[in-house]
Amino acid sequence: MSIKFDMVKRVYFVGIGGIGMSALARYFAKQGKVVCGYDRTQSSLTLELEQEGLDIHYVDEVNLIPREFRGDVEGTLVVYTPAVPKNHCELNYFIDNKYKVVKRAEALGVIAGVKKTLGVAGTHGKTTTSTLLAHLLSKSAVGCDAFLGGIAKNFKSNLVVGNQGSNLLVVEADEFDRSFLSLHPHLAIITSVDADHLDIYGNHSEVLDAFTAFAAQIQEHGTLIVKSGMDFNPKLKSNVRFFTYNLKDKADFHISNLEIKDGYYHFNLITPVGEVNDLMLGVPGLYNVENAIAASAAALLMGVKPNELREGLKTFAGVVRRFDVQYRGRKAVYIDDYAHHPEELRAAITSVKDLYKARKVTGVFQPHLFTRTRDFTNEFAQSLDLLDEIILLDIYPAREEPIPGVTSSSILDLMKNPNKRLCSKEQVKEIVKTDDIDILISMGAGDIDRLVPEIVKILTKRNL
Repeated sequence: MSIKFDMVKRVYFVGIGGIGMSALARYFAKQGKVVCGYDRTQSSLTLELEQEGLDIHYVDEVNLIPREFRGDVEGTLVVYTPAVPKNHCELNYFIDNKYKVVKRAEALGVIAGVKKTLGVAGTHGKTTTSTLLAHLLSKSAVGCDAFLGGIAKNFKSNLVVGNQGSNLLVVEADEFDRSFLSLHPHLAIITSVDADHLDIYGNHSEVLDAFTAFAAQIQEHGTLIVKSGMDFNPKLKSNVRFFTYNLKDKADFHISNLEIKDGYYHFNLITPVGEVNDLMLGVPGLYNVENAIAASAAALLMGVKPNELREGLKTFAGVVRRFDVQYRGRKAVYIDDYAHHPEELRAAITSVKDLYKARKVTGVFQPHLFTRTRDFTNEFAQSLDLLDEIILLDIYPAREEPIPGVTSSSILDLMKNPNKRLCSKEQVKEIVKTDDIDILISMGAGDIDRLVPEIVKILTKRNL
C-alpha cells in the first residue's frame, strides 16, 4: 500500500502502549498529526502519552473512536501491533471501512525510507546498542533522530528528535514477526543471530534466513557491522562495506587494556584506522562493553570524532531495565534486567559475577512465553545454574495459551544448583525482607518489573 505521509492528517494506533508503538505515536504527534489510540491496559507509558496531549482509551469499543477519525477515511492512517487479536472490534472496523491499515513495522519503514537509516538488529543487545549509538550521535556534531526499543535514560524517552537538522535515523530493527524486513538501511549492525521466536520462525535456520535477507537489503554503498565468530555468512551487494567487532577476539573493531575502576569499565578501542585511547563506559555490565564496541564502530564510521566518542561513552546513562542498578546500599546491590533468553541470562549473570567478584549473587527469573520455555528448557537451566541462588517465578504467558507439561518446574528440575526454589511474586517480597541479600538481580520480560519498586522499598527500609 502506497502511503504519502503529507496527505495523512490523523493517525490512530491500535495497541498504542507498546514501546515501539508509543515511539511512533510521539513522532507523528511531533509532526503535527492528530494522534490517538487504544490499548488494553493503562500503563506508565500511556499515562505519559496522555500527558503529552494524546487521546487514549482502554475499552475495545468502536464508539470510543473519536468522531473525526470515523469520518475521514482518506486522511487517516491506522497503525496496529500484531499482538492485537484478530477479532478486535476497532481494528476490524478500520479494515472493513477500507482505511489505510498497516503494521507498526510498515509505518516505521515508510518513515525510514526518507532518512539515512542506521538499523541495529540482533536477537540480543539491539536495544542498548541502538540507544548508545543514538546517544553518541546526539552528543556529537553529527546528530540523529531515533526510534528505540526501550526508555533511554539520557533522553527519558524511546523517541529522539534531534535539533541539528541531521538526516540520520537510528532504528532498533526487530526480528520478531520479520518486522525488520520493512527496512532498507544505509548502515546495519547485527549483534547476534541465536535461535529465538521459534513460535514465529519454526527453527534456527529460518531465523538465519531472515537476518540474511535483512543484510541483503542494505543500500548501495552502505555498511554492515557484525559480531565476529557467529555462524552467519551474509550475502551483500558488492559495494557494501563489511566490518566485524568483538569483545574478546581480534576483529576490525576490538578493545585492549580493559580494566575496572570504581565499578566502571575503562579500555582502548582498536579500529581499522587507529586506536582511540582512555575510554570509559558510563554503565556497568561486561556485555555492555561489547555493545559499546558496535555502537562506537558505527558512530566513528558516520563521522563522530574520537573526542566526541570519549565524551559520549562516558555520559551514557543506559536504558531502563537493561542492567539497571536500582539500589546500591551499605552492602547490598540490586540490579534489574530485561533478559529473557538463555544467552541474555548468561550475559547478565556473567557480567554481575565479573563486576562483583567473590560476592553471593541471587537471581529472580520469570520465564517469558510457554513456547520459549519449551524450546530452551535445558539452556535456561544451564544459564541459571551460574547463579549462587535461584528464585524462579511462574511463566508469564503474554499472548500465549498454556502448553501441557511446560511449566517453570520443567527448568527447576533440570538445574544442578541445589540452592533453587519456585516462588510466587508475593513470596519473593518476603524473601527480600528476611534473607541475607548480597547481590540481587531480577530478570524477565513479563510483569516482573512491577516487583522492582517493592524490592527497592524493602531494601531501603532494611538499610542493607
